[in-house]
Order: sequence, then C-alpha cells, then structure tokens
Amino acid sequence: MLEELKEIISQYVDVEPDKIVEDARFIEDLGFNSYDFMSMVGEIEDQFDIEVEEREVVNVKTVKDAIEYIKSLQE
Repeated sequence: MLEELKEIISQYVDVEPDKIVEDARFIEDLGFNSYDFMSMVGEIEDQFDIEVEEREVVNVKTVKDAIEYIKSLQE
C-alpha cells in the first residue's frame, strides 16, 4: 500500500519518492496545502474504493496514519 500511496502523493507535491516514508507528515514534510491534501483524499477514495469521513481525515497527519486509516476502512 505504501508504494501505491507514493504514486498518488507524488502527483500532488514535488517530492522525491524516497522522501515519502511512513513517518513523513503531509503538510510539514511533504509540503501539502489543504487543497492538495483534500484533492489527494478524493483520489485515494477512488483508488482504494473507500469513503473517507471528512471529520476523521483531520487526524491523518502522516503517511502511516493514512495507511492505517485506509486499512481500517477496508475491513
């Protein structure tokens, strides 16, 4: 799942794929702004066939948070 997320993330921010690690924070480390982040969330919903709750997405701060959240929605 990390590799799939790396592909999606790299479409929204200009960051080398090796910098996209589980501990990377979307805003502080990867340079996302809120618009790009929400656009990426929409693509993640399509890619993984899930529906993200907007009130819960504010708790997704790192790539690892995103992976765990996606997995929880797939169960």
